[in-house]
Amino acid sequence: MKILFVCTGNICRSPMGELLFPRFIADPAITVRSAGTHGLIDHPIAKHSGELMRHDGIDPSAFRSRRLTPAIAQDADLILCFEKAQRADIVTMAPAKHRRTFVLPDFANACSYCAKAGYVRGGSPAARLESVIANADLARPLLPPVHDVADPQGKDTPAFITAHNEIVTALNAIALAVR
Repeated sequence: MKILFVCTGNICRSPMGELLFPRFIADPAITVRSAGTHGLIDHPIAKHSGELMRHDGIDPSAFRSRRLTPAIAQDADLILCFEKAQRADIVTMAPAKHRRTFVLPDFANACSYCAKAGYVRGGSPAARLESVIANADLARPLLPPVHDVADPQGKDTPAFITAHNEIVTALNAIALAVR
């Protein structure tokens, strides 16, 4: 399974998602990458995001940003973005991915709901993630409204900490549902 995290510039939120995800779900069948809808090309992770990753014991020095393209989107099995507007951009770029593209907290809520309802099935985390994707439309009417993870770019450290904590909370919910 190929998971793609997408934010705007691919230097703040999506790199944190890419780097943190394997800490929550380690499955050799899952690869994780990131890109930006208006992504900077070949930039390092933002300073504050990098500091938070180092605080989490993750070395972000090899990270380089990239811009989302239709080919990158088409190649992904699950696309997790951070804002409703990004989801709209992704679905416009790659319409076939509309059922596989979610705002991160919304996908976390879908995972939690599907786990409680007994819809999470499969012998591996990748298979269980696929079962959530397959059942997400059933869960949608019962989930809270979609919540964006605010872009911390250009803001001080507290905004980055808030984004980081929201990402960690969502990844933890996903992991609890599909481990």
